[in-house]
Amino acid sequence: MPIYHGLYVSLWSTLLPIFLIILLLFFKDSYLNYIVIPFLSEETIDLGIDEILYVKSFLINNISSLSTLISSGFISEGDANLLVEKYQESRVVSFSSLVLLSIILGFVSYKKLSVRYDARRRVERILKFIFFVFSTIAVLTTVGIIFSLIFETLRFFSQVGFFDFVFGTHWSPQTAIREDQVGSSGSFGSIPLFTGTLLITAVAMSIAAPLGLYSAIFLSQYAKPKTRDFLKPILEILAGIPTVVYGFFAALTVGPFVRSCGEYIGLTVATESALAAGLVMGVMIIPYVSSLSDDVMTAVPLSLRDGSLALGATKAETVKKVIIPAALPGIVSALLLAISRAIGETMIVVMAAGLAANLTANPLSAVTTVTVQIVTLLVGDQEFDSAKTLAAFALGLMLFVITLALNVFAMIIVRRYRERYE
Repeated sequence: MPIYHGLYVSLWSTLLPIFLIILLLFFKDSYLNYIVIPFLSEETIDLGIDEILYVKSFLINNISSLSTLISSGFISEGDANLLVEKYQESRVVSFSSLVLLSIILGFVSYKKLSVRYDARRRVERILKFIFFVFSTIAVLTTVGIIFSLIFETLRFFSQVGFFDFVFGTHWSPQTAIREDQVGSSGSFGSIPLFTGTLLITAVAMSIAAPLGLYSAIFLSQYAKPKTRDFLKPILEILAGIPTVVYGFFAALTVGPFVRSCGEYIGLTVATESALAAGLVMGVMIIPYVSSLSDDVMTAVPLSLRDGSLALGATKAETVKKVIIPAALPGIVSALLLAISRAIGETMIVVMAAGLAANLTANPLSAVTTVTVQIVTLLVGDQEFDSAKTLAAFALGLMLFVITLALNVFAMIIVRRYRERYE
């Protein structure tokens, strides 16, 4: 097949040069040091690494402004001209070498081609290797994230007790800068944070799960094709609205409305309540439930649905007894994705629920979540050597463990129902 002959030549002529470009980018800093340092004055080198980086930034981003460096005494005018020439020559040589290498590899691979040359198998092997490399990078990235969380969490637990963090009921991470300052220890009980996270997630799922599931049932089983083609894109627009817009809507509209309704019936409702944040978050994650559940229900074989209708079952009975059980694994996956989205949401909670770490199950109170506290702990110019900043990594690791447990629990449920209905 001629297309594989062309793919074979193009892959050989591009893959190795791309790999070399990545290597050049990886060792770019060391190469620039090799070029720049010999041209700098001894006073500039003695100043330290910041001034060297300053010279390199001028060289890379704005070569014409080297006069600023000359006037400041970092480098002489003659050395500046030589440095620019050497840098430009190195760029030309690198580019020319890569182009020449690409041409040579393309010519050599082209010469191997013939009518009986099995290019398809070789292309598939190359593509298989590429897919393996990218999948390995994804796995190693995940492993790296986990190990970085574990490493920083161990540093945190060397300063704060494990049981104080996991079972503590008071969260006040503010630590003093000086040892003689009041409140230098801080309190790192995570129970209020996870309680607030689960409370807002429960409110959001109480909105998103029924509305999303019933919308999916209507679109897949009852709606006409024109109605489905019109309503489904409109419903999916909810997923494309920025979360900051949802946050403004919750803070300016839903929060005051919930408080007014509570005051009307004699309840005390905080302006920044878990109920307001959960309601808006539930609306936001409806498309995650409805769209995925709709696709799963639509993928159920028509023979199952037609067989149920032929035996005299109504549409409602068919949906309840046939469609939902057959599509249950996909529905559970959609709900799990929505729960993960709700747990990881930050902006809506910051703007509508606040930063108060209250240990309460009352949705009318102000609460906060784990993700909001992670952002709060890492905002600003922070040093990663105090319990306050390291607490963010401990919260992240615990959130990862909880999400993993939810995934495992969902897989167990899906496996049980699959065995029942297969």
